[in-house]
Amino acid sequence: MGASADLPCVGFWARVLAALIDTLLLALVIAPVLWAAYGWGFFDAYVDHYRQVLGGNLLAAAPADRGPLDPLMTYGFPALAVLAFWIARAATPGKMLIGARIVDATTGGPPTTLQLVGRYLGYFVSTIPLGLGLLWVAFDPRKQGWHDKLAGTLVVRGRRDPGAAA
Repeated sequence: MGASADLPCVGFWARVLAALIDTLLLALVIAPVLWAAYGWGFFDAYVDHYRQVLGGNLLAAAPADRGPLDPLMTYGFPALAVLAFWIARAATPGKMLIGARIVDATTGGPPTTLQLVGRYLGYFVSTIPLGLGLLWVAFDPRKQGWHDKLAGTLVVRGRRDPGAAA
């Protein structure tokens, strides 16, 4: 397993907490931008949709995009923000708050940009089958989700590479 074998991997619930923190932070940026662009009606359509789903209409049509800013802020901004944090800090703000970082699963060193892009795309693979690839973290001996396995990464304790210059 290489140099990463002795690194303490971060478990399922800590990673859930980090993801919730990241989601909240993203929402605090995205929601005001979408509100400024489209007004409260934008959010009302989503509230109506979720009321239908919770009422038993599981096939209720999701609201259509409101304009070009909607997909940019809903999909583009989170992808760019997450990848920027992963590349610059090997962690998102949520991971930083819990003292975790992403490393190469073989070497324990920093992952490549290609690995990080693959890891992000791997989230789609992990979530599509009812989130099974994310839940996998709870049962995997190295606490890897499918996105980690696909990208060759681990999420470990520690704010920085101990071998890095101080």
